[in-house]
Amino acid sequence: MSPKLVNRRIRLLFVILTIAFAATLARAAWLQGVRAEPLSRLAATQQRQTVELPARRGTIFDRNGVPLALGEQATTVYADPTQLKSARTVALAAERTLGVDAESIYPELQNRKRSFVYLERKADSTKADALRARKLPGVGFYAEERRRYPQGGVAAQVLGFAGQDNQGLAGLELSLDSSLRGKPGKETVIRDPFGRVVDVLSETAERQGRDVFLTLDHRIQAQAEVVLRETIRRWHAKAASAVVLDPRSGEVLAMAAAPNFDANRFSTTRPDYLRNRTVTDTYEPGSTFKLIPVAGAVSEALVTPQSAFTLAPSIRVADRVIHEHDPRPTVRMTVADIVAESSNVGAITLAETLGSERLAGWIDRFGFGRRTGIDFPGETPGIVLPLERWSGSTIGNLPIGHGIAVTPVQMAAAYAAVANGGVWVQPHLVEHVVGRARPTAKRKRILSPQIASQLATMLTGVVSEHGTGLAAAIPGYHVAGKTGTAAKALPDGGGYSTSKYVASFVGFVPATRPRLVILVTVDEPTTIWGGVVAAPAFQELARFALQYLEVPPDAPVSASG
Repeated sequence: MSPKLVNRRIRLLFVILTIAFAATLARAAWLQGVRAEPLSRLAATQQRQTVELPARRGTIFDRNGVPLALGEQATTVYADPTQLKSARTVALAAERTLGVDAESIYPELQNRKRSFVYLERKADSTKADALRARKLPGVGFYAEERRRYPQGGVAAQVLGFAGQDNQGLAGLELSLDSSLRGKPGKETVIRDPFGRVVDVLSETAERQGRDVFLTLDHRIQAQAEVVLRETIRRWHAKAASAVVLDPRSGEVLAMAAAPNFDANRFSTTRPDYLRNRTVTDTYEPGSTFKLIPVAGAVSEALVTPQSAFTLAPSIRVADRVIHEHDPRPTVRMTVADIVAESSNVGAITLAETLGSERLAGWIDRFGFGRRTGIDFPGETPGIVLPLERWSGSTIGNLPIGHGIAVTPVQMAAAYAAVANGGVWVQPHLVEHVVGRARPTAKRKRILSPQIASQLATMLTGVVSEHGTGLAAAIPGYHVAGKTGTAAKALPDGGGYSTSKYVASFVGFVPATRPRLVILVTVDEPTTIWGGVVAAPAFQELARFALQYLEVPPDAPVSASG
């Protein structure tokens, strides 16, 4: 090779190297000058990450400090498909340790277009630790809180439930969500190429949710649910409900509906089992509503408990003839007898003495047709026909509890007013939220103490040898109450069913020093009478609560016997 050719090649190589160096220099200058800022931001975002610090959801306690809903530690397990060495290995490992279905998650783990896939949300921490020990690349873990209901189905319809994101979805979990949820914090961290945290740049602490104490007593609540289940089984009923109130304070000691459900498995529960029927559902009260015309007539000084009426076995009101529940001849009854024997004719006679306008006023005075204001979402106001829409027969229907729809909590609150010396107290479930002022229940006098005492005495006659509620009697205690039986309205509004009824009993005990108001309703039992179906349930629940609360007797055993 000639020296001239060698020199030419050297010069060509030098030119190429010079051009390459110039291009590299220009590229470096462009990156440092023009692209420096956006590339710096990109690098920072790849290394810097802001992480949300979840806040603990507050615990819900019963009145004695027993937890009804609480948070427990769980671990969420996820994977980054772009970082996995073997999607199949991860899927099988997750199936063996977490119990998830490998076949269902395998296609997602194969999808390299995704950078985040849940293996299991809120997994058991022990199982998650077993998977963590395998140190699989691309598999990550972070702590979360899982809502748990340690009492299972106890008070499930009252508590409601919280969803996967710890947000209240129903019941008190929903209505108290802003207090229970708290506020999450934030943490900005720097991670190395392997995803490990090497520095914390900033941190905002989370604010934990507030704990809540309820007025419920979990033992009385659990017993109420047991009694309702047994009542449904015994009478082949469709459903049943119960409310237990302290008439002095308006505190709800128990609020139960059956069938019920396990709050830990709410997602697999029938929708109609989820609602709290004592607040959301209405029923025609039947004879328990006879308290209203009696209270009105006595309060207006139109009659006294000893006032007597000659009552035929039936009464005509406009175009309707209304009979007694059992055939009988024409008799002479006092107002006290009308209550004790649950006379339809007697109740209508008192209502006619009172008149439509005053009867409508007393219905409103006892709170029917509007919400009680109980601290539970979805309360129904009931159905009360406005006075201007009354027909000629309305004054014959309403006194015996037809043509009106009430909620169990409304009826319990009405009888609680009588038990509380004539003062109606707003029923409530929340005793207090920790860190906040205790709520004050609304109160209003609707009866004089003397009238309330007279009504209590007459209601005591119901649970006597000649009354309709003898099955509610409790040895050692005076019991005041009223039975109720009402045919269910047909869904098309075309009258009443001849085979479907609601049986009920509502009363208070001890009648001389009331501590408990208890209402029991039974939907579509095979035997329709409230004194046969609901009164024994009242008696069983009341006996348990009286013994549990150590309420002293107010009557000799011989008198009750």
